[in-house]
Amino acid sequence: QLQLVESGGGLVQVGGSLRLSCVASGSISSSNIMGWYRQPPGKQRELVATITSGGSTNYAVSAKGRFTISTDNAKNTVSLQMNSLKLEDTAVYYCRVVLNFYAYWGQGTQVTVSS
Repeated sequence: QLQLVESGGGLVQVGGSLRLSCVASGSISSSNIMGWYRQPPGKQRELVATITSGGSTNYAVSAKGRFTISTDNAKNTVSLQMNSLKLEDTAVYYCRVVLNFYAYWGQGTQVTVSS
C-alpha cells in the first residue's frame, strides 16, 4: 500500500502562485505514471497534469503554460508549481500515482483563488 499526502494548498489572490507537493510513503521511482487532478466545486474531478517515469509530461489545456509538474524520486515527491492562478483554478487538488498498474490517490488539498 502506498500512501500519498498532499500539501501546499491555501488561499491566494488572482495572479499569485502556489506549489503543491505530494509525498509518497514509499518509492515512486518505478511508478508508471504520476499526476495531479482537481475537483472544482460542484464539478467532476479532472486531469491537470501527468508525468511518466521517463519524464514525459502532459497538461490540460487550462494548465498549459502556467503549471509545471515535476518529480523528485529521492524524496518520493511529486510537485505541481502553479503560476498566474485564476479564479477558475479554485478546487481540491489530488495527487495520483500509478504503481504496478494500481492507482493510489491522496486525500486532497484545497486551493482557493480569490479576487
